Amino acid sequence: MPRLANTSISCAIALLCAGAIAVEQTMPLKLSSTAFEPGAEIPTQYTCEGADMSPPLAWSGIPGGTRSLVLIVDDPDAPDPKAPRMTWVHWVLYDIPVDADGLAEDSVRHGLPAGTREGLNDWKRIGYGGPCPPVGRHRYFHKLYALDALIGELDAPTKAAVEAAMAGHVLAHAELVGTYQKQKY
Repeated sequence: MPRLANTSISCAIALLCAGAIAVEQTMPLKLSSTAFEPGAEIPTQYTCEGADMSPPLAWSGIPGGTRSLVLIVDDPDAPDPKAPRMTWVHWVLYDIPVDADGLAEDSVRHGLPAGTREGLNDWKRIGYGGPCPPVGRHRYFHKLYALDALIGELDAPTKAAVEAAMAGHVLAHAELVGTYQKQKY
């Protein structure tokens, strides 16, 4: 009998360990920045009042089967958070390679991961445009999507065009929200 009890305990431990490994392998997609905490203010250097450079971003938990990543940064509080009328798009990146684990600070100048494609922001230009709210404190959503496909070449796509191309291919989604209000002089 003692031998059977030890076998049962060993089996239980093996099952628990297997479960822990499975939990670790299905870790949710996570997006973070060393520049600001979730829900916190985005430092001025990443805005139109500063150097207007992109903040550093890091991600983890990319699910198996992911072939590319998409990053969209937008502001749903435009033009006034008390009476929002539109979502202002600040940055559109797609076909980010899965072996990239983030973007360096000022990645537009320092280089995006090889193969990354860019879409148009709402200033009708390619690249990052930092927070620049005309009034009040706005929220800036940094949204990362893991896709089971590459989107491929699109001709200067808008956020809507990239989202349409993503349809049916999203495996996971993560968000990081920061806020910003212009300095009062």
